[in-house]
Amino acid sequence: MDGYETVVYDLDGTLVRLSVDWDQARADTALALREHGLDDNGQTLWELFERGADEGFVELVERELAAHEREGARTSLRLDAADGLPHDVPTGVCSLNCEEACRLALDQHGLTDHIEAVVGRDSVSSKKPDPEPLLRTVDLLGGSPAETLFIGDSERDEITADRAGVAFRYVEDYLDSLSG
Repeated sequence: MDGYETVVYDLDGTLVRLSVDWDQARADTALALREHGLDDNGQTLWELFERGADEGFVELVERELAAHEREGARTSLRLDAADGLPHDVPTGVCSLNCEEACRLALDQHGLTDHIEAVVGRDSVSSKKPDPEPLLRTVDLLGGSPAETLFIGDSERDEITADRAGVAFRYVEDYLDSLSG
């Protein structure tokens, strides 16, 4: 990781692929809402999460979503970018998944010893693409945003890095740089 004092990875789609049936997670969340007298209004899982924050039922959505993520972490698939670990600089994970699922997936694939900081969506008060989770990860690593590289797989990751003042590389480009 030439030129960077810290490296941060996204988790799902970057280091591992969680085995989550997102349609089932959404269906289970909708069922839990109905059991509490709330209508899901045909919203997506993330729309329900956002609405839950506004209307006071985010804990219910979080409980259902996190349960699926934890199970998906236990049966996750290790991706090629994980083979680039360890680095000779402090390395962390900043994810839209819950922190416990991140830690379970890292443990599952023997990556825990290579990751000094893990920040999930439930570790801080906001979630990507807000810069707070990424900045918290950088802080936990003792780094500075200007000297950090964030590796991810989505436009949300790229926007997060931009908002945090952190360099960004898509995981495919990172893998190309390792092989080229």
